[in-house]
Amino acid sequence: MASNPGQDPATAGESIPAPTGAANLIDTDYVIGQDNIKRRFFDVHSKVFSVSALAIVLFVVVTLALRSDVEPMFTAMRDWLTGNLAWFFLGSANIFVLLCLGLILSPLGRVRLGGREATPDYSYTGWFSMLFAAGMGIGLMFYGVAEPMSHFSTAIGGTTVENGVRTDWAPLGGAAGDAQAAASLSMAATIFHWGLHPWAIYAIVALALALFSFNKGLPLSIRSIFYPLLGERVWGWPGHIIDILAVLATLFGLATSLGLGAQQAAAGLEFLFGTPNTDTSRVLLVAGITVITLVSVLVGLDKGVKRLSEINMGLAVLLLLFIIVVGPTLAIVTGFFSNLGSYLTNLPALSNPIGREDANFSQGWTAFYWAWWISWSPFVGMFIARVSRGRSVREFLIAVLLVPSLVSVLWMTAFGTTALGQFVAEGFTGVEEAALELKLFAMLGQLPLTEISSFVGILLVIVFFVTSSDSGSLVIDTITAGGKINAPVPQRAFWAILQGIVAISLLLGGGLVALQAMAVSTGLPFTIVLLVGCISIVKGLMSEPR
Repeated sequence: MASNPGQDPATAGESIPAPTGAANLIDTDYVIGQDNIKRRFFDVHSKVFSVSALAIVLFVVVTLALRSDVEPMFTAMRDWLTGNLAWFFLGSANIFVLLCLGLILSPLGRVRLGGREATPDYSYTGWFSMLFAAGMGIGLMFYGVAEPMSHFSTAIGGTTVENGVRTDWAPLGGAAGDAQAAASLSMAATIFHWGLHPWAIYAIVALALALFSFNKGLPLSIRSIFYPLLGERVWGWPGHIIDILAVLATLFGLATSLGLGAQQAAAGLEFLFGTPNTDTSRVLLVAGITVITLVSVLVGLDKGVKRLSEINMGLAVLLLLFIIVVGPTLAIVTGFFSNLGSYLTNLPALSNPIGREDANFSQGWTAFYWAWWISWSPFVGMFIARVSRGRSVREFLIAVLLVPSLVSVLWMTAFGTTALGQFVAEGFTGVEEAALELKLFAMLGQLPLTEISSFVGILLVIVFFVTSSDSGSLVIDTITAGGKINAPVPQRAFWAILQGIVAISLLLGGGLVALQAMAVSTGLPFTIVLLVGCISIVKGLMSEPR
């Protein structure tokens, strides 16, 4: 069995599986875990763990103590980043999509992650369920109705100009007074935010991590991507900083989405059962979900995240089929193809990084989304890499990039078309007037079996919540354990508990706005990480046997 040069065979099993068959290992004297502090229940990287944990606790304390002062500062930071660097975020995301598509078509796509003779660790069903649930579960539930309705409202209102500057939020040029054109444009804009670009962001991180860990023998950590650039210095402070940023980005990006999920679940419980949607109910909800997450952590990856992910997919498919059957079935079926066509037709204009007149949309929506996805990329990318050993690069990219994008098109079409149909054809204004977290339930309220479908929706949000929290704990634990993937369970439980504490603290302190800004802020340095990762991927794949 091959091993990393310099890696002690006795400890190799604690890090990553050795390549199966031919692979081009990197010759390094670094031993995975050599900088770790080892105790009975903990095995953590001394600097990455301590600095990350301290920074997170400090951030929460400062946000709660001085929230009236720091929230405007973080909001200004978010607005400045998305306003002045929108071109950078949009241009970078375009590069990621083009590289993924190029690798699918190139001979480099034949390289197998984990060595030429490696076999997949999971079936297609289990693998796809895990990567999809970890990547976008809560977001699709939260924005499946809300975003198409928002873009429709702004598009049909057309453009408004004050002092020579557009002040509307319509995508591209809008569609003033034309309901059909506004619906088509709103669906194209929504699919744009949930299609190829975000999944390409995840795919780049996941592919880079899988390649340098499973084929090159380096730790399953973000710093490993930088080895072609930094060499052995990647094991020192430059690498420590990269991994610390990865931990912060993972936790902040995850907590932002978990906050949205908690708000939607609490709103759904109020809608269905009349449970008061208060701080107390949200805290109890987060605490209960944290307990469920701990149980999932304790039973392990195969019985925990994998099983929950498969439950997620089953419930999501049931809810999707329900919407298709009882909703405007013909409009949804035909809309899938027309919306896909509208998305592809508008894709060049929507992804254009320069000379945009729709500044509010491109900066406030697209740039914010790309920065948010990038802040999630260490979490989702590492988790996808962790469960993707044995796949060829071509198979990996098709599954991670194309398949979820098509599922997103179908999901957004079903939910968005149903909500738009209620507004345009039936004159129902409840969805448009409902709060963001209630729009899904307002739409379901107009369909048969409201109580059952709403309960399934709430359950989906909660299980997606648990899956994301468990997956995030796994990823953060791997980074703070110096790349070890079989670190002691108690420290993974520590991160799960800390996520719950952060979510509760920020819900009580009203710090979600600051947290969203922090998530976007961490997206900037990780955009640079991803661009470097593109170069590393190509160089690494070219050296691999195929």
